[in-house]
Amino acid sequence: MRRLHAAVLAACLALVAAVPAPASAAPSPTPSVSPSASPLVSPSVPLTASTTSAGRQRELLRRYAADTWKSMDAMTDPATGLPSDKIDGSLDPATRAKVTSPTNIATYLWSTVAARDTRLISRTEALRRVARTLASTAKLERHAPTGQFYNWYDPRTLEIVRTWPENGSAVQPFLSSVDNGWLAASLMMVRNAVPEVSRQAGALLKGMDFESYYDPQARPDAGTGLLRGGFWPEKPTGCSVESDYNDSGTTVHSTCHHYGALTEARIASYVGIALGQLPPEHYYGMWRTFPDTCDWSWAEQKPVGAWRTYMGVNVFEGTYGYRGMRLVPTWGGSMFEELMVTQLVPEDVWGARSWGRNQPVYIAAQIEHGMNEAKYGYWGFSPSNDPAGGYREYGVDAIGMDTPGYTSDQERTSVDYGFEGCREGQPEPTSYGDGVVTPHASFLALRHAPGAALTNLARLRANFDAYGPGGFYDAVAVRSGKVAKQYLALDQGMIMIALGNALAGDSLRRHFATRDVTAKLAPVLRQEEWAVVPPK
Repeated sequence: MRRLHAAVLAACLALVAAVPAPASAAPSPTPSVSPSASPLVSPSVPLTASTTSAGRQRELLRRYAADTWKSMDAMTDPATGLPSDKIDGSLDPATRAKVTSPTNIATYLWSTVAARDTRLISRTEALRRVARTLASTAKLERHAPTGQFYNWYDPRTLEIVRTWPENGSAVQPFLSSVDNGWLAASLMMVRNAVPEVSRQAGALLKGMDFESYYDPQARPDAGTGLLRGGFWPEKPTGCSVESDYNDSGTTVHSTCHHYGALTEARIASYVGIALGQLPPEHYYGMWRTFPDTCDWSWAEQKPVGAWRTYMGVNVFEGTYGYRGMRLVPTWGGSMFEELMVTQLVPEDVWGARSWGRNQPVYIAAQIEHGMNEAKYGYWGFSPSNDPAGGYREYGVDAIGMDTPGYTSDQERTSVDYGFEGCREGQPEPTSYGDGVVTPHASFLALRHAPGAALTNLARLRANFDAYGPGGFYDAVAVRSGKVAKQYLALDQGMIMIALGNALAGDSLRRHFATRDVTAKLAPVLRQEEWAVVPPK
């Protein structure tokens, strides 16, 4: 069973505020947009390519969406409406995982809305499904003082998972800021997308307090705080910090790490700011890169940048260099860190001079690595099932801040550029091994590189046994030809939301970006101008 799910994975992405520390883990018309929808969200980039018409491309994407939706449907318990964490590639209900998480629930909710908006299911069916899921979610036990959801539940019984189904090992209940962030974001989307359940979604959302993760003293140098990775109600083994950040009168045991970089964990920050629970200047407390001094020389490379001040917070706006490009890195160098959030939050519109510049270059770097540096002939590296078994993080090490980084191959071939004037680097690799490519990474790239994404997917499908009854399997090791023939709620959910936006004019982003949310987030994101350099 995959343990490195979104929350635990996000813990691996985490950074301490001041110094590094270890992490803990039948169709119907497309619905009209609510009057409260944001006028700032533009439609997604039109799908065009030299080899086929836009109409044929859309039909191809619709077929991909229809098959992917089959996997989301198959992994969902018909009685409770809660999705399992994963299912075997055969889509046999007997192979559903016996656990689910707040992120899994979020992916099913937006996948259902995407299926409706792309006319794969009717409005009536979508309403029935969403209402059932919300009703079951309302029955899940929560941490009463904070309203947060636990990390693992049984999707059939709705009980908290305290014993791991596969091996009987104990599971200590944990509440994750990033997993709860995804669930809250999906509830914000649903209350606008499905007005009939707006009250249900709002009631669930109202009780969620993200201040319970917010350490206001995490960045004393910047005068702002950071989110911790989560907390345990009972003291765990290993590192933890006693806290009561929301002054509930209940002490919990928070992770020792904070979310200090702009990874996919930023969704929790956006939600907290949009709900008025976190100060907007907190966004600037997260590092773009670490500074260019020897105090930070453990990082992947020495950045180039300058200090600027936004909302009273001093921000080092640094970039990394990679094969003629300059970009703002993620922690590990994976696609989902950079591009999962933007499927729901229109960062590239609100932050046109920051995220809007960085995301296309980040994709270009992934393509450059797969096609030219590692010479795999394919690209798209992101945490996924390991074709050799289990679950693993994959990425392009060079565009991640962590020196060990997320690597693109099974052999964990990494780079170490050193830190000029502070730490010597190592010779660059002369070759790479068995690269692991995950299809969800290509779907995340559709907005900015539709032609390249579709070509990559077509070649994966043509050259490997990479496509099954529920769409693309989770990952392919492109040199050995091994395929991870499973479907994960997280990864299939990323595919569904990307396809929903591509086929329905950014409908998922419109549902999220109401006027109220836009008023809170857009002024924050639009201030920065990152010194990104695209490929020549």
